[in-house]
Amino acid sequence: METKITTSRTKRRSAPQTVAEFEKWLARKKTDANYEFVRGKIIRKPAMKQEELFIARFLMRAFAKTQLYQQGAEMLSEGDAYVDAFRKRIPDLAIFTDEQIKEARRGKRFMPPLAIEILSDSESQNDVLEKVQDYFDAGVQLVWYIAPKQQKIYAYSSPDDIRVFKGQDVCSAAPVVPDFQFVIEDLFKA
Repeated sequence: METKITTSRTKRRSAPQTVAEFEKWLARKKTDANYEFVRGKIIRKPAMKQEELFIARFLMRAFAKTQLYQQGAEMLSEGDAYVDAFRKRIPDLAIFTDEQIKEARRGKRFMPPLAIEILSDSESQNDVLEKVQDYFDAGVQLVWYIAPKQQKIYAYSSPDDIRVFKGQDVCSAAPVVPDFQFVIEDLFKA
C-alpha cells in the first residue's frame, strides 16, 4: 500500500519594503501603537509622555494666535508624515496647512512644513540626525528638536544649519510661520 505524504506549506510573508506594504502590515496588526517606517525597518514610536504635555499645550496655544492658524492650518500631534515610498515618520507635533488637511481627505500623502520632535532619552544622536535628514528630504522647511531636560530648542533650517535657542532667546518659526514665536523660558515655565 502506498502512503501519500502531503506537506502543508505556510506561505511566509516577507517584511514590508515600501510604505504601502508597511501600511498593509500595520492594518493587519490592529494596534493603536505608532510605528515609523524607514527603508524596510519598522520602528515603534512611543507616544508623547504626560510630562511632555505642557510643551504641546504651550506650542498649540501659541500657534493658535498666528495668521496661518486663522487661515485653517492646525498644529497636530502624532500625525503621519510621508517622506517617500520607503519612509514614513510621525513627528510629535507638526503644522499642517488647510490645503494639506483637505488633500489628506482625498488620499494625498505629504510632509508638513514644520515638524517638531521632543527628544527622548532613548534617541541617539544618529537617530536625531537621520530623522532630521528624512524630514528635509521630504521638503520640510523647519525642524525643531526640543530638549526638555536642557531646556533648549535645536532649530534646523537644513540638515546642516542648526541654531540653538535657550533662556531668554526668542525662538521663531519664520519663514514658515513668521508670527509664531516665543521666549524659550516661557515654554519651560508653562
